[in-house]
Amino acid sequence: MSLDLSTYKSEKTPKVNFKIETGNFQFSKKLSDKKKEVFYRELGMLLKSGVDFKKALEILSNQSSNKFEKQIIIQIKDKVVEGRSIYESMRETNQFSAYEYYSIQIGEETRKLEEVLGELQKYFNRKIQMKRQIISVLTYPAIVMTVTILVLYFMLNKVVPMFSSVFKQFGSELPKSTQIIIKISNHSGTIFGIVFGLIMGFAIMHTLLKEKKSYRAITTKMMLKIPYFGSLIQKIYISRFCQSMKLLITSKTTLINSLSLTAKMIGFYPIEIAIETIKEDIIRGASLNESLKKHSVFENKMVSMVEVAEQVNQLDIMFDRLTEQYNEEISHQTKMIGVILEPMIIIVIGVIVGVIMISMYAPMFDLSKIIKN
Repeated sequence: MSLDLSTYKSEKTPKVNFKIETGNFQFSKKLSDKKKEVFYRELGMLLKSGVDFKKALEILSNQSSNKFEKQIIIQIKDKVVEGRSIYESMRETNQFSAYEYYSIQIGEETRKLEEVLGELQKYFNRKIQMKRQIISVLTYPAIVMTVTILVLYFMLNKVVPMFSSVFKQFGSELPKSTQIIIKISNHSGTIFGIVFGLIMGFAIMHTLLKEKKSYRAITTKMMLKIPYFGSLIQKIYISRFCQSMKLLITSKTTLINSLSLTAKMIGFYPIEIAIETIKEDIIRGASLNESLKKHSVFENKMVSMVEVAEQVNQLDIMFDRLTEQYNEEISHQTKMIGVILEPMIIIVIGVIVGVIMISMYAPMFDLSKIIKN
């Protein structure tokens, strides 16, 4: 069965936002990844057991102890009862990503909804595991960096001024490094304020410009050039590319349609742009591996595996294996982040504290000479 890409239009649907009002502030609520993982797992189990979709949603809403989650499930059920498709009902809640509701649409149209729900459950399970790994790895470095910043602020505002007042009493010329540290100390409040302002400014700018193509092109290019982390980000999105292609090809979707939907589902600018060119090449008669080879975002290893898969006509199986392989590499690289960061942070802290202390104590060695004079 082949899907008609014309059915995948970017329709304008009314967005339903669930918000909590606190005074003059509004916070939009979102379903957590854990709740989505449980939702897809339990919904898939019920459908495989022969329960119809409406009844399955009723069961899930009744057993949910979370009021917000219950409201979302009931809203989806009501829209389906009204005659809407499942993917439209999910999309209009504004709680599910394009990757999720496009996957659900594929499941509906190919009558493989249970399989798609299983893939979504696996996707969120891997996402949760990765997030937990990153949190566990970054917790120690984050705490150390926070303490370092606080100590640095205390030293520049309390310790350095004490030394500075002592040096002024003797009136001798101070070493250049000491003079620089004292100047930084005198303007530390302004410096910390500027740094904080720049961080807030970048955060606001990112929020306003994140949908613009030029901004996305620049930021993703910079991200991919970050040592070690750029490679990790690239592998995360290649894994999603392979997972999406496997899901679509298994559903008997044509290659062109699979690529078009994958671009919408992933949301990573280098892959989106690459897919546009890849589709044009394939329409002209080029093979998938030849088209992939032209874009640096796809690794040579992946291109070679796709070439082999095309020769034996097993693209879906190969994309499945590539997904597993990349997930293993991502898991390993995530664990290695802590191994790399911890010594780097210790070195940075040692250098910063060492420079300040040496700069402050260096003039003290000359105090005996100054006192004699």
